[in-house]
Amino acid sequence: MNPREAMRLALRDFYENSWRLVLVNAAFGVVLVASVLAALAVPLAAAVIVAAAGPATAALVHCAVTLVRTGSLALADAWDGLRLHWRRGLELVVLGAALVGLGVAALRFYGGLALWPLAFLTVYVFVLLGIYQLVLWTYAIAEPTRGLGSAALEAASLVAARPGATIALGLVLLLVNLVGLAAAVMPFLTLTVAYTFLATAHFVLPAPTPEESV
Repeated sequence: MNPREAMRLALRDFYENSWRLVLVNAAFGVVLVASVLAALAVPLAAAVIVAAAGPATAALVHCAVTLVRTGSLALADAWDGLRLHWRRGLELVVLGAALVGLGVAALRFYGGLALWPLAFLTVYVFVLLGIYQLVLWTYAIAEPTRGLGSAALEAASLVAARPGATIALGLVLLLVNLVGLAAAVMPFLTLTVAYTFLATAHFVLPAPTPEESV
């Protein structure tokens, strides 16, 4: 599916299930905000963000995958996603945190040496890795019986097979989230993140058959 169609279908799904998605994403946002505040108050509590964000994100991605595959969503799906995928969510968010840490360290190093071309290259690679993470989260949650390594290879294969479309979708979704963040914190947390995972799921997953949609 091309990025434009994926975003159109995600907008349709979000409109038809908006109150459920907003509630789930609001819970996700509250967890993240509370974790960030705890980390700011006690820097050693930064690990709390990782511990809380992983399962919460996994539940949200599970909702997006369920909606794309079945065409319907219930609030119970969020609990099911948390129960089924909390370990995988922890694994994925630890991996993401490690990449962020490496990116920040590289940016500070090159920036401190005034090596601006390498600093800009670091930002570019960091954005690409962020887009890859969206695809990886979707595959990893959509196929929980597969190993994380297998999901990572499948995500890399999709990005390699469709680099232009994947980057285009990722950049547009990045812009959507930046606009939402600039508008206000809570609307950002309750709208654009859920939409991002919905659009990614439509882009990554095959279209369901009529039997699967029933």
